[in-house]
Amino acid sequence: MMATEPASLDNLSVLYHSDDYIVVDKHWDIRIDSKMWYEKLTVQAQLRHHFPQLADHSTYYGFRFCHQLDFSTSGALCVALNKAAAGQAYRCFKDRTVTKAYLAIVRGWVEVEIQTLDFSIGKNTSEGKTHMMCIEGTEGCENPKPCQTGLMVLEYGLYDGDPVTKVLLQPLTGRTHQLRVHCSAIGHPILGDFTYSCGADDAPYRMMLHAHLLHIPLEHQPLLVCAGDPFVPKVDPKWLPQRSLRTVSATVAAILENRAQEDRRIKEEEKERVRKEEERRRGNRKQNREVETEEQKRLCQAWLSEWSGDS
Repeated sequence: MMATEPASLDNLSVLYHSDDYIVVDKHWDIRIDSKMWYEKLTVQAQLRHHFPQLADHSTYYGFRFCHQLDFSTSGALCVALNKAAAGQAYRCFKDRTVTKAYLAIVRGWVEVEIQTLDFSIGKNTSEGKTHMMCIEGTEGCENPKPCQTGLMVLEYGLYDGDPVTKVLLQPLTGRTHQLRVHCSAIGHPILGDFTYSCGADDAPYRMMLHAHLLHIPLEHQPLLVCAGDPFVPKVDPKWLPQRSLRTVSATVAAILENRAQEDRRIKEEEKERVRKEEERRRGNRKQNREVETEEQKRLCQAWLSEWSGDS
């Protein structure tokens, strides 16, 4: 369980380790990697500190990060330990077969318990906000792309006396800052999100966003990791749950089952498509044979007529 102390080189939590991958529980307020000489504390530096023998010196950072987590976001982060493993994971992310779910505490009480947030997101080109993303229709929004996020309310409660909601967020697309922008767009910014509260929300010790679930359907052995739940009173006594709607474990299990059903549906549709394509090809071959047979009959008849005429 991740405490409220800041990150250090020593406090790297490993959730999974094989010959091909390491999954770590990234600390909040730490970069994955950095080219800035003065940034000594990164996940890459932690990995070098704990696993110097696993660093690949042919890469810039020494380790191949399969995906990204924001500086302020904690949770499951997958690292490939060789080029082949990185390629397998990359294909899963590219094909959107990876399942991710995040825990968050947002400001206010979210009324709609289960919903899909559907806002196109683009780059904010407004002066002083170029480090931010924004929803379509915002002044200065450039190149907005469709984005969807599933939101499920877990608990209602108070944080330091203010009304908040603990939610589980499932990104259905993968845009930069998507979860943070979507929560802000519905009037429930993530607790402690300094950037998307216009600098107003700086009271909590961290931004309350945590990558809880990571499932990568690798070909030979799928990778499934859950990175605990840091948003409990035992870790942060300022969080006081008042009404629980559903548990984290049950909600995650439902997400994984829905994904498994969707994967089965896609496989069945692919099998049906292949079957129909094979039937079409067989039909074409049969038709071609019939055409060839008629043509052969015609040529044979013509030859017989010519032969009769010659005799």
